[in-house]
Amino acid sequence: MPTAETIALAISSVPSRPKEQTEMCEHKGIGHPDSLCDGAVEAAARALCCAYLEAYGAVQHFNLDKALLTGGMSAPKFGGGKVLRPIRLIVSGPVTELPSAKAEQVVEQAIREYLATCLGGIGNDIRIEPILRPSAPNLRRVTDSPSIPLSNDTSFGVGYAPHTSLEKAVLSAAHLLRSSAFRETFEAAGLDYKVMGSRLDEHQRLTIALAFVDRCVHGVDEYFTLKEEIGSHLAERIGIECEIAINTLDNRDATDESGIYLTVTGLSAEHGDDGQVGRGNRVNGLITPYRPMSLEAAAGKNPASHVGKLYNVLAHRLATHIQVNVDGADEVIVRLLSGIGRPIDQPQLVAIDVVAERGLSSAQEQQIRELATRQLAELPALVNELVHGTVAVF
Repeated sequence: MPTAETIALAISSVPSRPKEQTEMCEHKGIGHPDSLCDGAVEAAARALCCAYLEAYGAVQHFNLDKALLTGGMSAPKFGGGKVLRPIRLIVSGPVTELPSAKAEQVVEQAIREYLATCLGGIGNDIRIEPILRPSAPNLRRVTDSPSIPLSNDTSFGVGYAPHTSLEKAVLSAAHLLRSSAFRETFEAAGLDYKVMGSRLDEHQRLTIALAFVDRCVHGVDEYFTLKEEIGSHLAERIGIECEIAINTLDNRDATDESGIYLTVTGLSAEHGDDGQVGRGNRVNGLITPYRPMSLEAAAGKNPASHVGKLYNVLAHRLATHIQVNVDGADEVIVRLLSGIGRPIDQPQLVAIDVVAERGLSSAQEQQIRELATRQLAELPALVNELVHGTVAVF
C-alpha cells in the first residue's frame, strides 16, 4: 500500500493565473456518433467484467477501446422519412475467453441492450460486429496479482477543479438536452446534439447542433418555431447568462427538408456521419482545449488495470478533493504517470499544481499528500464503481 513517504509526489503553487481573454469547450451528446461508440464499448466492458467476476472471481485481461461507427443513409421528410442503409458498429479488442460463453456474445448483447436503452427502438436497427481476439500472454499477468492489479500501460491521467463558468454552462445545457422533461416537452428533438461553448472576455455563447426528428416536424415554419422555443427553454434554465444559437447552418429561406437539420432517427449517423471511441468527451464530460487533458480513450478500457482509464478518473477526483478540502486552494491540476507492470496504486509520478493566493503552508502540503495517498489506496473501490457503471467516463 502506498504511503505519503513512498509516493513520488511533487507539489507546486502559484498565487494566481491570468484569466484568458478567450475560452472554448464542448460536450458531445449521448446520440453523437463518437458518444455512441464510447457508450457501447463501455457497456461491453462492464458486461465482460461481470462475466469474468462470475467465472474467475476476478476481472481478467481485456480491452475494448477500439470501435468504429460507420454512418448509414436516409431520406428525411416532413412527417416521416425512411432509413435507406443501416448504421454499423464495429468493435475490436483483445479479450480473455470465458469458460461458459463466448466473449463475442457477451459483448454484442451488452451493446444491444445499451443502444436499446439510450436510443429506444432505433437502437435495434444498428448492426453490431464484434471482432475480438485472444489477449497477449505477457499482458494477461497484469490482472494475476493477488493483492492489486499491475498497470496495463505506461501513460498519464490529467484532471482539474473547479469548472469555469463556461464549462458549467456547457454541462448544464447538455444535462437539460438529455433530461426526460426536455424530451417530453420537445418530441422533435433528437438524441444527437453537440454543445460548443465559447467566451470572449465576459461574453459567453453556446452554439448547439441538435438533430430534429422528421416525423415530429411538418414544415419549415414549424421547424424554426420549435428552434426558437428550444433556445428560449434552455436560456431560461441553464442558470448562467449566455447567448444561444442552434443549428447555425440552417437556411431560413429553405422551402423543403434539404436546408435544415432534419433526420429520420434523430441521429446524424443515419446519413454518413461516422464515429470513433476516444474522439468525444473526456472523463469529465467535456473537451477542453484551454485545459490540460489526456487524449486517452477511457471508454472500453479495462477498469481493473488500465491506467488510461483509472488515472484520468482519479486525477479529476483528486483535484476536486484537494480544491474542496484544502483551505485557499482556488484551482488544482493533477497529473498521474503510471509505469507498465507497476501496481496501479504506485504511480511513477504524481504532480499537483495549486493556485493559492496565500501560497501553501507545510501543513497544507502534507494535507495534499495525505489526500493523494488516500485516493490511491482507495483505487480498488474506484475499480468497483467503474465495473458497476456508477462513474461516468465520457
